[in-house]
Amino acid sequence: MVSALTVLRADENPLDRSKWSYIRLADELKRWVGHPDEDLRELFSRMVFNALISNVDDHPRNHALIATGSEWSLSPAYDLTPMPQASTERDLAMEVGSAQNRRANRNNLLSECGRFRMSREDASRLIDKMKVTVSARWRDVVKECGGTEADLKAIERAFDYEGFEYD
Repeated sequence: MVSALTVLRADENPLDRSKWSYIRLADELKRWVGHPDEDLRELFSRMVFNALISNVDDHPRNHALIATGSEWSLSPAYDLTPMPQASTERDLAMEVGSAQNRRANRNNLLSECGRFRMSREDASRLIDKMKVTVSARWRDVVKECGGTEADLKAIERAFDYEGFEYD
């Protein structure tokens, strides 16, 4: 296993996040992994998911590559933490696009979809589908994990935030 922090040759200091980037990680995956098209689509999906659940703790130590045989691949997702925010706009820890750097909105997510080997149309469909799924399922998932109505109320602002569709 190797963390994305190492793959990106980045510093762990949150005051220097200049190399904390999904876009740069996508470029590195093209060199590291055995099946880049699959892993690039998965990384794009995770970036979108993190935006939709307001996981602002998506730093490079929370992404990794693993080699179970002779090839590297993206590890299973881990440490996904919805973070309720008062603001209608969200920034992730890692850069997601060229339009607005870390801003977690549709336009910014789509701005570099080509680096993930996805057309704008395919990326937009993926976002639409994931947005519907997250919106429909997050409450049930929290309840299945033992969450209470109070828990749902406490984290609901992490999901379905209106700023996702802002330009």
